[in-house]
Amino acid sequence: MTHASSLTQLPQPAEDGGASALATVLAHAILSGHWTSGETFPRELDLCQHFAASRNRVRNALAALSGSGLIERTAGRGTVVRDIVDWQLLDPQMSEWMAGLASPHPQLVREVFAFRLSAEPFVSELAALAATAQDLARIETAFDGMCESAADPARREEHAEHDVAFHDAIYRASHNLVWRQMGLLLRPSIVALIQHSHHQADSLDDSLARHRRVLEAIRLRQPDAAREATEQVLARTAADLGVDNGGRQLKRPAVPPHVKPLAG
Repeated sequence: MTHASSLTQLPQPAEDGGASALATVLAHAILSGHWTSGETFPRELDLCQHFAASRNRVRNALAALSGSGLIERTAGRGTVVRDIVDWQLLDPQMSEWMAGLASPHPQLVREVFAFRLSAEPFVSELAALAATAQDLARIETAFDGMCESAADPARREEHAEHDVAFHDAIYRASHNLVWRQMGLLLRPSIVALIQHSHHQADSLDDSLARHRRVLEAIRLRQPDAAREATEQVLARTAADLGVDNGGRQLKRPAVPPHVKPLAG
């Protein structure tokens, strides 16, 4: 595939969007696997011609991609797509691109899922120990939204937003600043993962039942049950995505000594 032909499947950015709109189109293509790691990226001239864009607009768009770790520009060698391990997923610009991503790169799906598998059971455990009444109300509201929107296939995106809000509320309920910040920074990645898994699922009934068990375990202040229920939610996600977690069993992390259960 030539540099020019590799651009034919990409949508045209909004003319009034400037370099930012062009960078978004190109970033979405990379994040969806349109170009593979190590592949030569289209030349500035090809980009200018295909998108009818000025050299300055193209260079600014490429600078944004480079700054987020998606491409590497080397004098004499040209521009190549960087390996996924070099993508800066916590970069604010990357978060914006991830939020609008329809079909994430398969490896990106696996990496985000691996993060969730490592983090969220422990975060749910902390939430069961530290959640306030306000935290519980926030989790319940998100779950009610999931239930209310689950039956209508036309409302899958709305359902996904409630699903994300459910997990975001649990991150908040951990009352740990680092986990809270990680949840915020990776929210767009988790949104893309949840939306992708919902599109693969025929029915959401089983998913709702698993989420309900997480909610009940946190409400009843049962950290072990919360952790196990979250693992079951993620097991369903893995099945919907076709991700093999190798039957991974997570060990119970040590709970920080300052985290104590709140009085009922």
